[in-house]
Amino acid sequence: MAEQRSVTAAVDPDGGSATDAHPVGPDRSTLRLALTVGGLVLAVLLGFGLGRANPKPATPGGTGVAAAATGEHAHAPGTGAHDHGAGGDAATAAGGLSVTSSGYTLTPSAGDLVAGRAGDFRFRIHDDRRQAVTRFAVVHDKPMHLIVVRRDLTGYQHLHPTMAADGTWSVPLTLAQPGVWRAYADFVAVADDGRQTPVTLGVDLTAPGEYAPRPLPAPATTTTVDGFTVDHEGVPEVGRALPLRFRVRDGAAPAALERYLGAYGHLVALREGDLGYLHVHPEPTQAGDTVTFWVTAPGPGRYRMYLDFQVAGVVRTAEFTVTVA
Repeated sequence: MAEQRSVTAAVDPDGGSATDAHPVGPDRSTLRLALTVGGLVLAVLLGFGLGRANPKPATPGGTGVAAAATGEHAHAPGTGAHDHGAGGDAATAAGGLSVTSSGYTLTPSAGDLVAGRAGDFRFRIHDDRRQAVTRFAVVHDKPMHLIVVRRDLTGYQHLHPTMAADGTWSVPLTLAQPGVWRAYADFVAVADDGRQTPVTLGVDLTAPGEYAPRPLPAPATTTTVDGFTVDHEGVPEVGRALPLRFRVRDGAAPAALERYLGAYGHLVALREGDLGYLHVHPEPTQAGDTVTFWVTAPGPGRYRMYLDFQVAGVVRTAEFTVTVA
């Protein structure tokens, strides 16, 4: 059977017409126009999709969402707030709620702790292969920060253990009163490939005896410690980094603060109830007699804040209660 072909009339540029035996379909110029428009539409759609799949990296002072999603730091470990909220809004999770996090496990050595008696607290950090970790980054002059506090938020201690070659950490420790205590290991582990992971792990310690928990003191903005008056301005908010400003005075004059562990102060905040943990470092410079911390609360509740500061070579701790709505 002969192929059937349709015949269409083509307009002659001179106004006449001619018979052109071609298959029915658009001419070449129409095809080129359709392909060009289609290509533009496809490029727009692809660009939109790629933009959604690869969000713009967070900029300094921004939300830090991209860094939080990938686990990357927007700053060198330990140089800013551990909650990664300094300078902008941020979602923050309290640390120290588990003995295992980010592939690392805190394993304390067996041994009894007697209330009021000095002893050695020993522990190891194990990786996900159950191997003892022996490589840690030095953060604020120390590779390991150990915070110990009783579960009623009394008896706060900020200690710095030393590590043996086999990865066993040890530190002299006295639990002043009977009860259940919480120990937080705050460190930055270094993997074989050089990757650094900031981690805070927590474990309960028990000092046998009659436990008489003390009520948490009421919120206040001023306290005294060893003759120094310490006050603060600001209240943390959930999911938003805000400045907390502390001033230390020696009588009527500003105290001569000294750098302690590389900074003019260290701030630990613990949440009443689950003892969720935040360890925040201040801005690198003082503004007069004021030390500023950027803090993001991980949730509502009452918190006990512990400010470590050093004057004349002696480290002291000022304590405050603050309520986050």
